Amino acid sequence: MDAISSITSKYEFAVKPSPDEEVVDSNDSEYSIPTIDISLLTSDNLDQRSKILHELHKACEEWGFFSLINHGISDIVMKKMVEAIEKFFNMSEEEKKEFEGCKDVLEPISCGSNFNCNTMGKQFLLWRETIRLIVHPQFHSPYKPLGFSEAAEEYCKRTREVCGVLMRGISETLGLESNCLEKATNWDEGFELLCGNKYPPCPNPDQVIGLPPHTDPTIMNFLTQNDVVGLQIFRQGKWIHFKAIPNTIIVSLGDQMQILTNELYKSVKHRAVVNNKSTRISIVSAYGPRLESKVVPIPELLEAKGQNSAYGPPIPYKDYLALLRSSHASLKSPLHIIRLK
Repeated sequence: MDAISSITSKYEFAVKPSPDEEVVDSNDSEYSIPTIDISLLTSDNLDQRSKILHELHKACEEWGFFSLINHGISDIVMKKMVEAIEKFFNMSEEEKKEFEGCKDVLEPISCGSNFNCNTMGKQFLLWRETIRLIVHPQFHSPYKPLGFSEAAEEYCKRTREVCGVLMRGISETLGLESNCLEKATNWDEGFELLCGNKYPPCPNPDQVIGLPPHTDPTIMNFLTQNDVVGLQIFRQGKWIHFKAIPNTIIVSLGDQMQILTNELYKSVKHRAVVNNKSTRISIVSAYGPRLESKVVPIPELLEAKGQNSAYGPPIPYKDYLALLRSSHASLKSPLHIIRLK
């Protein structure tokens, strides 16, 4: 993204936060996001495991967001991934142009800046540069800068292993067999994106948005970042300004998890804001079902609670992703389109 000394109207975010949407700090104990020690999910100590499953259930049910600690991914692997993303964005505009895209989420490799959004007929540009890769079931990566592909492949391998452990743990929190969610989503052939984002400093950060309020269309997302804050989570009418613990993974539950659990666990609105001093780098691993899978509520959950599905006829996940384009006009999740009235 070229250096910008002033904000033009094309960057002005069209949807301003409501005056009663207060921003609070996650350092305040009242708004402290749950922390899950994922190593305890594989513990032989039954008391420890029971306790962490209870904590995971509460985090999923009450927050939809939490931090993972003791995930077993080395600091070196995480640092190399952040550095690789930074090096990519530091390449010349001519070099990056080779990988331009962002028109279709199913492009194997795409990058772009000044990505367009619109709301209520008014277009605006995001204060963000992004690169997006399909990394599962086939792995794709740009061949430059040097070392990028190797860093990305190792990072994706390690984070997917952790996500598998978490998927099995979440299944158990629902009273299901540990492999239930994986079977329901065809996990082995699941669609996964790796997204690297650069949010440069902005002279007037209150007038722009890095990423507008949204929920994730996925089963869940993993987020890692440098030490610059920018993630805000919407909860009980307030935006919680989240400051991550170093080397943690931030987990957000997505729309497919909300469908699978028939709204027992919900995807939660969040956004990315910018500042006027430092560049924020974030890396998102977006885990979805197989593109052809039609995600429906887990039958056991419906039977246990005597409920009907909250959603209409299921659609393939690739069609759900396509709905993202049509829903951009109102900045609403495709869940609003497929949910039964």
